[in-house]
Amino acid sequence: MMNHQRDSGIQTPPDIAPAAFTDPDAAVAQLQRLYAASVHFLAERFSKVLAGPAAGGRFRAHYPEIRLTTTSHDFPDSRLSFGYLAEPGTYATTVTRPDLFRHYLRQQIALLLKNHGQPVTIGYSRTPIPLHFALAGPEAEIPGAGDLPLNLRDFFDVPDLAVTNDAIVNGEGARNADGSIPLAPFTAQRVDYSLARLAHYTATDPEHFQNHVLFTNYQFYVDEFEAFARRALADPDSGYTALTGPGNTIITRADEALPMPERLPQMPAYHLKRDRAQGITLVNIGIGPSNAKTATDHIAVLRPHAWLMVGHCAGLRNSQRLGDFVLAHAYLREDNVLNEDLPVWVPIPALAEIQIALEQAVAEVTQLEGYELKRIMRTGTVATIDNRNWELRDQSGPVQRLSQSRAVALDMESATIAANGFRFRVPYGTLLCVSDKPLHGELKLPGMASSFYRTQVARHLMIGIRAMERLREMPLERIHSRKLRSFDETAFL
Repeated sequence: MMNHQRDSGIQTPPDIAPAAFTDPDAAVAQLQRLYAASVHFLAERFSKVLAGPAAGGRFRAHYPEIRLTTTSHDFPDSRLSFGYLAEPGTYATTVTRPDLFRHYLRQQIALLLKNHGQPVTIGYSRTPIPLHFALAGPEAEIPGAGDLPLNLRDFFDVPDLAVTNDAIVNGEGARNADGSIPLAPFTAQRVDYSLARLAHYTATDPEHFQNHVLFTNYQFYVDEFEAFARRALADPDSGYTALTGPGNTIITRADEALPMPERLPQMPAYHLKRDRAQGITLVNIGIGPSNAKTATDHIAVLRPHAWLMVGHCAGLRNSQRLGDFVLAHAYLREDNVLNEDLPVWVPIPALAEIQIALEQAVAEVTQLEGYELKRIMRTGTVATIDNRNWELRDQSGPVQRLSQSRAVALDMESATIAANGFRFRVPYGTLLCVSDKPLHGELKLPGMASSFYRTQVARHLMIGIRAMERLREMPLERIHSRKLRSFDETAFL
């Protein structure tokens, strides 16, 4: 049944009956009303509980949900990789933060209405909203357990990791508790979990993230990104409107200072913003596959249009020079952080739209094209490992594997980012810059690094930005390749 039953002995908000909608804007507006009512109820009751346990009882509010039933084997536009139901049945998904996801929700609902001709039903689900997620944010920070004279579990629902997982995107045949088929790749609790983690790891609120995400592994790229952002803000025709940095500091003029928090977060994020989140986010994930997985695990719930890795790598071919570019067409996965979620035997294909955008961006920035591009750019396999000091071990095993794979470059993040893009159905790509050649005696030493960074970082970052701007001009259905979709997919991206 769509609407939640009142729980015996538990106080809930006033009941609102489910309603059918054929207008996507009206459907999203109803989701916003239901969610706001639930959050308001929990916030109000939390304040009363803090004022004194005499408030008594337990309090519960539920996430809203979208539900649709179809009895027909509709055959949608075969060019689309999303936006339709695979087979007859009842489909549903819980929804959180419909204010943050309003454009995404409107687009996905509009496609369902168009492709199936059936209304969607909006109402409350049976899934409680954990208090911590309802009151997420510094303005409603929940004190730690040691700071409270009571146990929150006695009064409110708290996050339940048993139902916060990736079973849907991992293709494990997950079904909703009532037997309905998942409509979206993530449940509301899974999304809320990642929104909270994003704010923690990047020190920026989720609403600042843009639809095009660049990952890097060096601070030098952050400096160049800020410099580019200031030039863009100084240009009234650029379309960019603001730059947000860690601590949610925002500037809208090129000459403004961008204050930094006293302590930078683990993976600071910077957001060059445009209308409808069509700008570019840069995340400095640091070094290592663990950070790469963590960042992409959480950014994925925002359903970005594309993410790209632009960082440094070790060149593995003697013909390469420091500063050359590597466009990844395949990945050798020895990062070992996704083995349980995505087995290493799963191929990670190159996506044509992303590859073309990157190659065109290299040509534009370097003023080389065609056969001349081979002077500075190689395409091929990128190997990602989990041991930064692999050179200190017996090299015969690793070197043999690298040679057998035909790898042209090695790093610690790219395959992880690509594999998680594949897993989460987020278009991905990699363009790396050779910063050392350890197999040929050119190690990354301080003096060499400084000289290299000064001459190469700005050009490399600009290529990533230009590639994202090209992708921004493409229709969404072209970017989201069918290569990312399996036999039995959710209708929502």
